[in-house]
Amino acid sequence: MRYKQLGRTGVKVSAMSLGTATFGVAPLEAACDRLIGRAMELGINMIDVANSYGNQARFDRPGAPAWTQRRSAEEIVGRAIKGRRNALVLCSKVMEPVGEGVNDRGLSRRHIVEQLEQSLRRFGTDHLDVCYAHHPDPSVPIEETIRAFDDLIRQGKLRYYALSTYPAWQVVEALWKADRLRASAPACLQIQYSLARRDPELDIAPICRAYGLSLTVFSPLAGGLLAGVSKRSESFVGRRRWGGTDFTAREIALAEELERLAARHGHSPSTLALAWLMAQPFVASAIVGAEALAELEANASASNLDLSADVMAALDEIGRP
Repeated sequence: MRYKQLGRTGVKVSAMSLGTATFGVAPLEAACDRLIGRAMELGINMIDVANSYGNQARFDRPGAPAWTQRRSAEEIVGRAIKGRRNALVLCSKVMEPVGEGVNDRGLSRRHIVEQLEQSLRRFGTDHLDVCYAHHPDPSVPIEETIRAFDDLIRQGKLRYYALSTYPAWQVVEALWKADRLRASAPACLQIQYSLARRDPELDIAPICRAYGLSLTVFSPLAGGLLAGVSKRSESFVGRRRWGGTDFTAREIALAEELERLAARHGHSPSTLALAWLMAQPFVASAIVGAEALAELEANASASNLDLSADVMAALDEIGRP
């Protein structure tokens, strides 16, 4: 496993992280401990969680316990990492709804502080390494959110905070406001980025270069689109995982182009897609939500793959914005 620096923090993170959005469903809770253990054996030191992952109805699937009978992903991870937490860069998120109350969501100081305390209890730890603002909250001034995270850092309950799914202009606003407040700045950004979604190269990547930020990337295989024809034909891939539509004709054509290139060079499509992504200088880690050990091991192998200049050039033409 290769390691890259997380922004300007000095913290080294594995080029592949373990995603946990569907923990308790795929994989089932009984298999999560072994999956996390194997991830650590492979050198993965970063686990990506959120306070809204796992036990919500949107993750329900046939053959898995209903959301009312599942633990949260934070609880599942907390049980699995007991005794080995300090070897990990443990990340969670706050903003999405976690209850029916009007204040059970958002990025107010009240909600951030309350939810971080609950996350710490669920994980069984006294601090998080990174807490992301899961999405922008237009109802709360960014100054309030920054000050809340900065106070938690000063209290030792949080090492860094970061931004997830923020558009470029709001990233720059957060950086400027943090500087004006003399508060901690976001350590990194989390966005969706892959060969099938290259638009961050137009605005987010230049911000990373200018301000020394790095990316942690979710859906690096575009929800299974780039994992080969058998994977993308499964029932729960892409937008279908959340009750959405099938892949578009353009997306399938892009995936087929990748599959032809992979076949010519003797690699799986997912290995090529991940190796290309990890080679991007502004990407610190690709978050892969592996549902089985074999899938985890196959994807982790991409970290050590050095692609030739010709292959990188051919991949760069796929999905170019």
